[in-house]
Amino acid sequence: MSRHGKRYFNAAKKAPTKPVSVEEAVKFVKANPGAKFDETVDVYFRLGKELTKGDTAVRGTVKLPNGSGKKVKVAVFAGGDAAEAARAAGADFVGLADLVEKVSKEGWCDFDVAIATVEAMKDVRKCARVLGPRGLMPNPKTGTVTDDTATAVKEAKGGKVDFRMDKTGNVAVVAGKRSFEEAALVQNINAVISAVAAARPATVKGVFIKSVSISSTMGVGVPVVASSDAE
Repeated sequence: MSRHGKRYFNAAKKAPTKPVSVEEAVKFVKANPGAKFDETVDVYFRLGKELTKGDTAVRGTVKLPNGSGKKVKVAVFAGGDAAEAARAAGADFVGLADLVEKVSKEGWCDFDVAIATVEAMKDVRKCARVLGPRGLMPNPKTGTVTDDTATAVKEAKGGKVDFRMDKTGNVAVVAGKRSFEEAALVQNINAVISAVAAARPATVKGVFIKSVSISSTMGVGVPVVASSDAE
């Protein structure tokens, strides 16, 4: 039985089948909601096959110019001044031994972003089994292992989004909400495309980004022209 409803199939009949500009794609997504609630708009990338072999990991971060529209819950593993700075910056959960125990022993991870100080990482590694599969493990490459916890918390809550490739060579990145103004969504999506293109590993030859599409949570995927791709 299909999980798609009438809205989806009606939109699918008129959706572009060939890549269109980001502006055209955004117009279509906004005009053809997949649900009554304010859906999230995501950008989906299909990367080259060679990226799924070996240890060619594609990951990075993008600062969405207009925010993600999502209330981001941030957990910070830190003690002392770094912990106080994180609390002052608006972190939702701050702790060290207690937080590590809750995550590692209870499997708790009711947050969207995890940040840790360099010192705390030796304890946070105990949480790898829980955080790793969920893509929540702090990582220096995404700026989530840092002693400047205040800046990291503000960035996470202000629209900084992490992305990483899955095992099949796909990347999905949040770009905002369907209720955003067209211009704001276009700006965010272009920032996402540029960030993923910039994350191209130096060893990759040929086409890096094979295709790009955007869609709302329950909506139809619309293929877009990825002008930031380089062969």
